[in-house]
Amino acid sequence: MDAVLTSISMLGTTMIVPMAILGMTWGIFGGALPGISPSITMALLLPFTYTMDPVSAIVLLASTYIGAEYGGSIPAILIRTPGTNASAATMIDGYEMKKQGKAGEALGISLQASTVGNVIGIVCLILFTAPLSQLALAFKPTSYFALGILGLSVIVSVSEGSLFKGVIAALIGLMIATIGTDPVTGVGRFTYGQADLLTGVPLILIMVGLFAVGEVLEQIATKDDGTVRSDLVTRLKWPSWTVQKKTWRANLIGSGIGVFCGIMPGAGGTVASFMAYSEARRFSKTPEEFGKGSDEGIAAPEAANNADAGVGLIPLLSFGIPASNSTAILLGGFLIHGLIPGPVLFSKDPTLLYGLFTGLLVASAALVPVAFLTLSSSIWLVNRPKPLLMAFILALVFSGAYSINNSVFDLGLVLAAGVLGFGMRFFGMPMLPTILGLVLGYMIEANYRRSLVISGGDNAIFLEDPIAVGFLAVAALFLIGSIVREVRKRRRIKIEREAVI
Repeated sequence: MDAVLTSISMLGTTMIVPMAILGMTWGIFGGALPGISPSITMALLLPFTYTMDPVSAIVLLASTYIGAEYGGSIPAILIRTPGTNASAATMIDGYEMKKQGKAGEALGISLQASTVGNVIGIVCLILFTAPLSQLALAFKPTSYFALGILGLSVIVSVSEGSLFKGVIAALIGLMIATIGTDPVTGVGRFTYGQADLLTGVPLILIMVGLFAVGEVLEQIATKDDGTVRSDLVTRLKWPSWTVQKKTWRANLIGSGIGVFCGIMPGAGGTVASFMAYSEARRFSKTPEEFGKGSDEGIAAPEAANNADAGVGLIPLLSFGIPASNSTAILLGGFLIHGLIPGPVLFSKDPTLLYGLFTGLLVASAALVPVAFLTLSSSIWLVNRPKPLLMAFILALVFSGAYSINNSVFDLGLVLAAGVLGFGMRFFGMPMLPTILGLVLGYMIEANYRRSLVISGGDNAIFLEDPIAVGFLAVAALFLIGSIVREVRKRRRIKIEREAVI
């Protein structure tokens, strides 16, 4: 009850409500822009949160994440271009409804399902985060080292493309994490005489560069047909009672799968949305309508990816391990304010978490009215020429990065990270292992060396901690499974090539 009363009092005494609405609005706009993922939308705001109070900053970033998950359905339905990866499943039936002249109805179903998924995901987040975080109170340095290894192995094991590329991406992040002052000896490492690097490479600059600047460079390198669409609907229609009765089962299926995938690190909203689409079709009374403009075919994936967004914060808040690109950006928001997610945060500053949970509930409540008010603006934004959009994003990135320390050197770091991000996209390398390597690098190294100091240099100390043994065993299983999957994939490709020949 104390937590509830504290949360209610924060509504009128803090900036939670305006930050939640602002984040939701910005997220919808960002999600509506094809190619601008939720993580990039959040990364654009990250530098501007540097001067905010922690509660406002975290609520702003988290609400942006929620809004972007819904916003991705707008171009998926209207122009058959998913604004986010997770909205690709929505595109299947959403665009078919648009061709039938039911674009407004399709957008309404998407909005209702997103709202249901948001509420269910956030309720699960509130219920499960604190109990799970209590498990981490028993962690020792050996446990935290093993947890860091597990975090890397889980994400690398589900990397897009080959396992080799995922490992290389993680190693890039780990190498960047070694720049700066040694955590034990205090000696400068890989600074090359630059005093600006003695404190390490700021995580915020690397994130903004990799995601935002890298995406801009890729968009610049991609030819734009310059097509302007003038036949887009500008009115959103809330689903009728008949449609709501038809889609309730799909909403529950999608939300359930979204919760499950959100808890599983590395699954993500894209996996959740396609699984939900498949299962909704399996249990539908009219499976023949799927792919031809089915109401359930829109509701299930939208409920899934929005529920996944809420529950996906559990690994971050309980253990400090981001499970997606977007939660990695949110982790950056915590770190730039000197906050470390995990059990210590619950005991040290629970007010911050009460504010976050309250802000997410406010954002979910604001989703419906904000969506109705911003639809026309979102459609207008989708139709802007690419050069103007890219110039705006670059101006936003560099002004935000410069405002942190008023340093031109920081702009160079952002640009260098952007070039790195463009190169990784060109070679099909995933971003998340790099961010995780950068975030977890210090935790892995510091706790490994601290454990050796305690044991006098004996690595057997890791086998004496049952929690560490369990984490390392699970990490080994993930890696072995990834290797087996990679070998089977290569064998299948070889067989298919021989069959063609």
